[in-house]
Amino acid sequence: MPVAVVTDSTAYLPPELVQAHRLTVVPLTVVLNGVEGLEGVELFPADATRALTGRRVSVSTSRPSPEQFAGTYRELLDAGAEGVVSVHLSAGLSGTVEAAELAAAQFGDRVTVVDSRSCGMGLGFPAVAAARAAEEGADLAGVRAAAVDAVARTTIFFYVDTLEFLRRGGRINAAEALLGTALSVKPIMHMPDGGIVLRDKVRTASRGVARLVDLAVEAAGDAQVDLAVHHLAAPQRAEDLLGALAARLGARLHDAYVSEAGAAVAAHAGPGLACVVIHRHPPGT
Repeated sequence: MPVAVVTDSTAYLPPELVQAHRLTVVPLTVVLNGVEGLEGVELFPADATRALTGRRVSVSTSRPSPEQFAGTYRELLDAGAEGVVSVHLSAGLSGTVEAAELAAAQFGDRVTVVDSRSCGMGLGFPAVAAARAAEEGADLAGVRAAAVDAVARTTIFFYVDTLEFLRRGGRINAAEALLGTALSVKPIMHMPDGGIVLRDKVRTASRGVARLVDLAVEAAGDAQVDLAVHHLAAPQRAEDLLGALAARLGARLHDAYVSEAGAAVAAHAGPGLACVVIHRHPPGT
């Protein structure tokens, strides 16, 4: 059995990619107005949308425990995996990487952890790159290197209707939230070093989508690319974003995925989220 690849539920990978590449997904826990559940198993985007649009909103998320990760790693190794590469949500947003590292320490050099410094398919693309390397026979070091290389070639931008949800969740500070709410400014965020940073400000949602397209095309450069679009309760916004990106990127666009963000990210971004992830292919491919 090749090296196994583990990721977490905030990758929002399409089911067909999970199955095709035999990825193992460990869910985060989300608590919506007192109701606790595993993301993608017991709580879904619609649950988050209902909770976030209510009058009283109480939302929190928690990382998988080190014991959950250890159990997952043990099962894969016992089943014959030569090693495990575990690729996860940015350490700047969650303790998921820390929990995975605590678990990995129990297995010596057979398990290694990679911080994607991103979320959504900003995490998903590196996890898939690692799995493809494993399928091609790479050893543990090679599979890890594939994930790390993919992290460097992946860029994420996202638009939110308000920064209030990010502020409540402690993902940005009050000053940044004020910038986003003053004069009804609409914020566009990015994650240059694994933390969420204000990238741009626009006046309307339509301008937000247009600016996302410009930023994504700029990030693509001259490379061949794959892309992913995530949204929360905004399917038309996602379709508009995908259509505009496909038109601008033309033949350089290979694979494209659209999915609704799960409860863990939804809890901190809020309804109206529109996100684009650009994954550049290596030169010459």
